[in-house]
Amino acid sequence: MACAALMALAGAPAHSQTPAWPGKAVRIMVGSAPGGGTDAMARAVADRLGPILGQPVVVENRPGVSNTLAADVTAKATDGHTLLMGVSTAHAIAPHLIKLGYDSNKDLVPVAFVGSVPNVLVVTNGLQVDSVASLVKLAKAKPGQLNYATSGAGSTQHIAAELFKDATGVFITHIPYRGSGPALVDLIGGQVQMSFDTLPSVIGHIKGGKMKALAVASPKRNPQLPNVPTLAEAGVKGVEMSAWYGIYMPAGTPKEIQQRVHDEVNKVLAMPETKTRLDGIGAEITPMTQAQFLAFHNAEFQRFGELIRKKNIKID
Repeated sequence: MACAALMALAGAPAHSQTPAWPGKAVRIMVGSAPGGGTDAMARAVADRLGPILGQPVVVENRPGVSNTLAADVTAKATDGHTLLMGVSTAHAIAPHLIKLGYDSNKDLVPVAFVGSVPNVLVVTNGLQVDSVASLVKLAKAKPGQLNYATSGAGSTQHIAAELFKDATGVFITHIPYRGSGPALVDLIGGQVQMSFDTLPSVIGHIKGGKMKALAVASPKRNPQLPNVPTLAEAGVKGVEMSAWYGIYMPAGTPKEIQQRVHDEVNKVLAMPETKTRLDGIGAEITPMTQAQFLAFHNAEFQRFGELIRKKNIKID
């Protein structure tokens, strides 16, 4: 009997000896300040993911450098329990503009795609404009005097504004912040006049009457802002911009753990309460396999690289 038991143990699958994951609290790194779109997406996932995993899932904000500080921490994490709510700013844009301490395509692996949201052209209430046309007219009358806020140089807000400048011929001044939260505080206060922020960051302020939405930078109108035209409808062609989000992990993470995270995050996204929460901030949930997410990541990295080179966009 003893020999039989030893033989059974010897023949057991190797993965049965691997400690159960997660063995402790899991953290989701976020590269922007609380109150921004990336933070909202991370918390929508974290709140439901914890009970499924049986461990606390904590959101940790590391704002700055175009969302790449959080990505840097995640890429170098060795605790086996660090995830990243990645955003297009950090993974598809910043690597073409900033010298990073990690390789976005080698040190991090896309695990679970979450969804995307459009950017929105918003202005402070004190600005006497009520349409894109009137904003362009004012900007041309006061070259360099209107400031636009972003969550950081190289963000989707920054790229959208540069495309807007190119399409309209206006000269507006870039004021980068360490995340959308502080940028929107100054926009509401009138210290800056406009922004091309993501819908989750601004939807509550728009509906609360704290700022005005002039247009969405998407091909079609958003259900959360049905009366707000697209930039194309407002007469500005070729300026389409959205931010996308997904869970990344350090590249050395075992495949079985990547698969576990992929499966559980997709369970969270399929929950009616999660869908309602993300619908409320204008997000479009797009299920993908991990292979599809990797292919999407690579295509977006190439697309933004070509756009940045074509438009000669640089960090201020």
